[in-house]
Parts: sequence; structure tokens; C-alpha cells
Amino acid sequence: MTPDDFVVALRAQRLLAIVRGGDPGAALDTVLTLFRHGVGAVEVSLSGADALGVIARARTELGPRSLLGAGTVLTENDADQALDAGAAFAVTPGVTSAVAACRERGLPVLAGALTPTEVAAAVREGAAAVKLFPASLGGADYLRALRAPFPDVPFVPVGGVDAAAARSYLAAGAAAVGVGSPLIGVAADGPGDLGALAGRVDRFRNEISGAV
Repeated sequence: MTPDDFVVALRAQRLLAIVRGGDPGAALDTVLTLFRHGVGAVEVSLSGADALGVIARARTELGPRSLLGAGTVLTENDADQALDAGAAFAVTPGVTSAVAACRERGLPVLAGALTPTEVAAAVREGAAAVKLFPASLGGADYLRALRAPFPDVPFVPVGGVDAAAARSYLAAGAAAVGVGSPLIGVAADGPGDLGALAGRVDRFRNEISGAV
């Protein structure tokens, strides 16, 4: 997948689910449930238990075309392992050496940034899109302000994004929104109610479908 293809897919999906699990089995079930209920882009954070194993098993279940990626990619080694596990993209919490490493390996990267200086650095290092993190510090108004000097940068707000905030960010010009615990809850930490997760997916998708 090229960086441009990744951005097109993000804009089409509008929702990136973030799974950070304490239980590998539950995390895998969560990932599969998300895809089966219409979430087309999922990030599995490498800070979760056996995250690389979760990505590899999910890739086997989902096939090669699913937009499944690795999050919390910090180093060149993380980039290598994510690629080997079957990640289609990488997400970093900041502008680290992993951004260039992912670019060199042909792995589209969503690089974390907050300030204008960090956004410019992420673009310079070859990020396909910028993860605005933590988005809750400035909200939709801050995203609007950032888009003035960076109108062509695809932004994905992450951090404290609930269903109502998701709609506001998309209306402010976000390419997509990244959502963790407000969507996932504790589903990835142990046996839980996957039906409740599916219900939260429906609520988020309804909010997002109504955004301009």
C-alpha cells in the first residue's frame, strides 16, 4: 500500500479503531469483531500484550487486504517487526526515528504530532498523515487552526475522542478520527461482551456518517 492509498483509505473509513489489549486472545477477538461490524481500519498498539502475535493472527484471519496496522511504533526494530507480522501501516506517538524507518520500508506511517513544529517535522520525515495527539488538549478549534498553515496535511485526531467529538473533528476537516477506549472499552483486556462492543461501533458509525 502506498502512502497515497493509505490516506485515501483513511478518508473513506473515517474511523480508525485503536486496540491496546492486556489479553492477547481478547484483543484478537476485539479486532475481528471490529472488522466484522464495519470498522474498516484498526490499529493494534505494540504496547499491548503479544501485540505482534495479535496482528499476525488477525492478518491470517482477515486476509491481505484489510487495513490492519501497528501502533506505538517507536524504533526501526518495531517497524521491522510490525512489517513481518503483517501490518499494513504504522502509527507513532511522535516524530521518532521510526517515521523514516517505516518510509524506507514502504510502510505508510501516521506520525504523532501536536505543535506546528512537530507537524512540519512529521511531513518532512515522510509521514503519510499526522496523528494529532493528544487532540483533547485543543479540540476541534485547534484542528481548524492547524489546518490553516497545513491545508494539505491529512490529520487524524487521537486522544479523548468520543462519538460527539468524532463528529466535530470530521466537521473541522479531519481525514479520520482515531478512537481507543471510548469505542473499545475493556473488550481487549479479557473475556467481555462483544455485543456491547458492536453496539458502540454502531453508535460511532452513526455519528460519523452524519458528519459533513
